[in-house]
Amino acid sequence: MTDRGRIVYYCSSSTFLLLKILEYNMSIKRENIKGYELNSLDKSEPWRLFRIIGEFVDGFDILPSICPAVTIYGSARVKEDGVVYQNTKDIAYKLALKGFSIISGGGPGVMEAANRGCREAKEQHNLNVSSVGLNIKLPHEQNLNRFADVTLEFRYFFVRKVMLVRYASAYIMMPGGFGTLDELFETVELIQTNKTKPFPVILYGSSYWNGLIDWIKSNTLHNSYISEKDFNIIKIMDDPDEIINYILNFNL
Repeated sequence: MTDRGRIVYYCSSSTFLLLKILEYNMSIKRENIKGYELNSLDKSEPWRLFRIIGEFVDGFDILPSICPAVTIYGSARVKEDGVVYQNTKDIAYKLALKGFSIISGGGPGVMEAANRGCREAKEQHNLNVSSVGLNIKLPHEQNLNRFADVTLEFRYFFVRKVMLVRYASAYIMMPGGFGTLDELFETVELIQTNKTKPFPVILYGSSYWNGLIDWIKSNTLHNSYISEKDFNIIKIMDDPDEIINYILNFNL
């Protein structure tokens, strides 16, 4: 079954469940949930299923052509003159020179730096790579940056997250906030549970990430909620060239 066939099947088989959720939401007082899209679904809006399917279909139609690719995650609030921005741009530039398209969340900060590095390498060296921006509609922060040359815009986070993972053969986590942490843990979980191939998951910046990893080891691992081998999924690196070489060696 093709990717498109799978998503149509799964969405169709989920119709009953979705309608039950919508029916439950009808019992909630509307004034308490105004402005919260997920909570404000109601039984008269099953057409949302088709919007969701449409977002999946758009991604499955467009993104296969950009492979091989690396997804770079990180904060939308990183400034252009900051070290993280410049290192992100450098990493993306060098990966593009090696033939990788770059996928980002399409917004500002780290996402802009990733698309910018790829775009500059592409234009300066006439490369057959793509600078991909997968934007999400948000009330603030998230406007599509001007350096992405392949763009998709999503309303639903979960569809966008599938696309950020599905077409990449490595994942680089630059410093970021709750969104970056969410994407990190979900990517690791997909690899841990054999839902996706164990591609490299690289955390850039030991000074930023070591505290989190130490906490996981002293609490989550200590209580046997995860296994020691799960840490093999993650690599912490500080040198952009080391990151490039690690991805190249893995993808040979």
